[in-house]
Amino acid sequence: MKILIVDDEQILLDQLRQAFEGQRYMVETALDGEQALDKLFDAPFDLIILDTMLQKQDGLSVLREIRQAGMGTPVIMLTAKVEIDDKITGLDLGADDYLSKPFSLDELMARVRALFRRSGGQTDPVLCFKDL
Repeated sequence: MKILIVDDEQILLDQLRQAFEGQRYMVETALDGEQALDKLFDAPFDLIILDTMLQKQDGLSVLREIRQAGMGTPVIMLTAKVEIDDKITGLDLGADDYLSKPFSLDELMARVRALFRRSGGQTDPVLCFKDL
């Protein structure tokens, strides 16, 4: 399973990368919204873990853009925002789950496993190459 983790805190990115790679997931990271979009439109991912407050382009606009592009990859939003309205906005834009910081790594891992169970571990069974 290939996961993209997007957060502007390098220390958190490194910790999450290490934890997920320790569980045998393939992990790529991005520090801002633009970098995340470049990676998302370059290669498929099975899951996106996305912070809401990012540099260059915030997480909600990244989520909006990938959903408008028809990308159905499961998304777990991570944020320091704890207001119910913020959570509702993220879920209404297409997030599959929402976790407030600070969070338990064990809980995040359990939520990832639950999303993979629901998606069957395959987010898009159709492979495309150029016009094919």
